[in-house]
Amino acid sequence: MFEFIYDILDFSIDLIIKDMKFESHILTVVTGIIIAFAIINGVLGGVLALIWGERRLLARFQQRSGPNRWGPQGILTSTADAVKVMFKEDIVPEEADKYIFNVAPMLLVIPVFIIFSVIPFGISLYAVDINVSVLFILAVTSISGLSIICAAWASANRIAIFSALRSVAMLISYEIPVGLSLVGILLICESMSVLDIVIYQTIPFILIQPVAAIVFFLGSLAEINRTPFDLTEAESELAAGYQNDYSGMKWGLFYLGEFAAAIAAATVFSTLFLGGPNGPILPGIFWLTIKVIAVLFFIIWIRASWPRFRIDQVLNLAWKGLFELTLVNIIVTSIAVIIWTDGESHRLIYIGLANWIFAFPFVLLVFKLLRTKNYDDEIQSNSYPVGSDKPKFIKEKS
Repeated sequence: MFEFIYDILDFSIDLIIKDMKFESHILTVVTGIIIAFAIINGVLGGVLALIWGERRLLARFQQRSGPNRWGPQGILTSTADAVKVMFKEDIVPEEADKYIFNVAPMLLVIPVFIIFSVIPFGISLYAVDINVSVLFILAVTSISGLSIICAAWASANRIAIFSALRSVAMLISYEIPVGLSLVGILLICESMSVLDIVIYQTIPFILIQPVAAIVFFLGSLAEINRTPFDLTEAESELAAGYQNDYSGMKWGLFYLGEFAAAIAAATVFSTLFLGGPNGPILPGIFWLTIKVIAVLFFIIWIRASWPRFRIDQVLNLAWKGLFELTLVNIIVTSIAVIIWTDGESHRLIYIGLANWIFAFPFVLLVFKLLRTKNYDDEIQSNSYPVGSDKPKFIKEKS
């Protein structure tokens, strides 16, 4: 019986493949399915490893043991948590907009997987190469803010709405500096293709465009809601923020999306500023993996070292700091590109020196200007303390 079915399927496939019109389409579909399967499983595996690694690293920073029950060194803890979440009860509030409530978690997860479709894992190892892939990445990443807004609105929860308002403010504030930070790279490479940018990086762009790298990294942290920009889920103020009314697998999708977004942000940064898969001896995918792990370690290190910013500090940093830095970087890079045209030897070195000499000092100036005043100085200037509608009286010295 099984041999008969196999013979029929084999005969049908042979008939289809003999027609050259269908052969290329079948090959394209099969290749696409294999690539999508590899990307999805790679990201899921990376998320499980990142959750475990972050918990272990934070424990080390805080002189704790961390997860150590499931598997050697607790390596199966993330898998056990994922299985547990699958069997949790799914609760939907009565006043919620059920359709949007159910769709919102997917709006956070799906765009993250789409980003990896334009990331080159090697010079000849990529899913698709489009000539505007940089714009494609910027457009797809902005969808995450939409998912938070949908989740908060559908929940009919005022705390969730506060969280969404913060998310919108941060998204509007940091999308502009992040986009402008890449203009210098586009001027140097004269292309919006991520693959062309990777090929052009004989020297990593973090050395050629240090200001752009700082702005892009900080903006990426803000967009993926990582410390010190995690204001949408400020536990001490908003409990779980926009996730307050979510449970079960829907909450699990939000959790998955946040860590997957961290991996995506680290991958994009590694590709645009650290050379991506470029490296000696080892295959490109190994070099890209090493660079992504290094960036993720730095992100976790920041979480362990820095407190959460206030919302006014976050917005001040974007509009009074990063935005101006990107404009200075664009001006300096434009002048350098005009002076040292494409084809000249040591062009990247000269452009990099120009950025370090003329643009990078503005980073120190901006952060000095944005330095928070001492609270005692604010009181001495007769300002109103935070949370008070009356000025604080100063005791006269006897």
